[in-house]
Amino acid sequence: MYIVSKKINGRDYFYLRKSKREGAKVRSICVAYLGKTREGAEKRKADIEEGLEENPDFLEEGCVSSNLIDGFKNAESVEPKSESVLEHVDLSLDEMTSFCRKKGFVYLSGELYGGLAGFWDFGHLGSEMKKNLKNEWWKFHVHGRGDVVGIDGAIITNPKVWEASGHIDSFVDVAVVCKKCGNKSKVDKFEMEKGVECEKCGGEFESKGEFNPMFTTSVGPIKEDSVKAYLRPETAQLIFADFKQVQENARMKLPFGIAQVGKSFRNEVAPRNFLFRSREFEQMEIEYFIDPDKKNDCPYIGDVLDFELNVYSAEMQDAGKEPEKMKVAEALKREIIKLGWHGYWLATEVGWFVGLGANPEKLRIRQHLKEEKSHYATDTWDLEYEFPFGWKELQGIADRGTYDLSQHEKFSKKSMEIMDDAAGKKILPMVVAEPSLGVERAFLVFMFDAFYKNEKGETVLKLNPKLAPIKAAVFPLVKNDEALVKVAKEVYEDLKSEWNVIYDASGSVGRRYARNDEAGTPFCITVDGDSVKKKDVTVRYRDTTKQIRVKIADLKDVLRGLVGGGVGGGGGF
Repeated sequence: MYIVSKKINGRDYFYLRKSKREGAKVRSICVAYLGKTREGAEKRKADIEEGLEENPDFLEEGCVSSNLIDGFKNAESVEPKSESVLEHVDLSLDEMTSFCRKKGFVYLSGELYGGLAGFWDFGHLGSEMKKNLKNEWWKFHVHGRGDVVGIDGAIITNPKVWEASGHIDSFVDVAVVCKKCGNKSKVDKFEMEKGVECEKCGGEFESKGEFNPMFTTSVGPIKEDSVKAYLRPETAQLIFADFKQVQENARMKLPFGIAQVGKSFRNEVAPRNFLFRSREFEQMEIEYFIDPDKKNDCPYIGDVLDFELNVYSAEMQDAGKEPEKMKVAEALKREIIKLGWHGYWLATEVGWFVGLGANPEKLRIRQHLKEEKSHYATDTWDLEYEFPFGWKELQGIADRGTYDLSQHEKFSKKSMEIMDDAAGKKILPMVVAEPSLGVERAFLVFMFDAFYKNEKGETVLKLNPKLAPIKAAVFPLVKNDEALVKVAKEVYEDLKSEWNVIYDASGSVGRRYARNDEAGTPFCITVDGDSVKKKDVTVRYRDTTKQIRVKIADLKDVLRGLVGGGVGGGGGF
């Protein structure tokens, strides 16, 4: 095996190649991509050779070899014409907004009539990705656990729910206007007291008074009989209002959680930053209940003690220090994270994002300052992401104590206690953690982190196959060849019973590849002349442009492994 280099756009890229005899001919094939430096290439070559000495079946991810098709016996490799080299591109918010609109991910709602600020429609790609995102969250947090069940609460409910929760009297923001540039915004009370500056020009904000951001409506068509009601400003409260019924019906034992995914509404003064701050949005949320006497007993903490977090504690913020990377075990030992439950959920949520393709370097956990915390919270953390407009909240992790159940008990005059067999008595559970995440904000994270360009300057949206709107595109190599079209349409019809796939016969194959790369489609399946004879197809992986031959009879099994695994490398790419 030997190292070769290629110069692409003025930069060197190194590859490992070897000669392979095929009958009377000898051809050179690519074995692996080795990196961008000669030193790194030499080291990786040595590692590969050492692995092959110890195990002839040793596989280095990225190799082009029939052995690469792990678990798929009837596939054979196809050498690509060239190695694809992708580079991440940091888009501005305006560039991402334009891309989403142009490609069918997100549009301004009612754009035909000028739109309405703070409301967005998801197009043919965006709606699929959003659905996939919610499904992955639900599978991981509900179906993947034995201690969490879900509900789907109403958007409009009895207004006493909001009276008990404090939203009617205490859910208050301050409307402000910048004295310098006239920018309208809203801030929390504690921010106003600190003297927050305008995010556009740095000018001083002037208060225009407090307001309640809940949308109001009326229930009942006859005015004198109608009841004033509210569009829910959060998804949490119906979890609390339904708590007793869910616990009894689902026969849940502490500790356990109740999850919900659904719409929420807030009448923002100035919706901004694309999907980040909207008037209509979706939340994915869990309220996790425990025995208050076992607040310091998290049975799952051992699973995450070695998980590394980018920690920005209140002390670091007050001292003007930078965030510090540390393992959960260290954060707990130093009492930066006060509860094992918080350490567990913070690690779990960061792990979920990273597992689906988020860049861990752009994620950090920030502890709320003393004046930020709710009066009932022992500790509160935000999972933040470095958006183009700065570090902003992505998800909140807080304990709510027994506050909410106590409030609903007080206002309803009904006990919210449950029988805890382990304690041998009735108790009022506390919420030790409330992982609450905005769907649209998560959507933005995965879009920003997936945006790449190839050596031709073409966009490649490297979405995890689990999130990708379209899982595969099926091509006949030649659109006017009846035999190819027949096989391609048969493949398409078979696959669409299980996944969202498309049939594409328009333009050259290269143009079809580029079009699907830009949409985030991870796999392109081409039917050529050999497909008719050998009953197989070529499957191309978006991120490497590498290809494998797969028997049509095995194609579904191959795709299940590729899509279900979430990455192409594990299936031969």
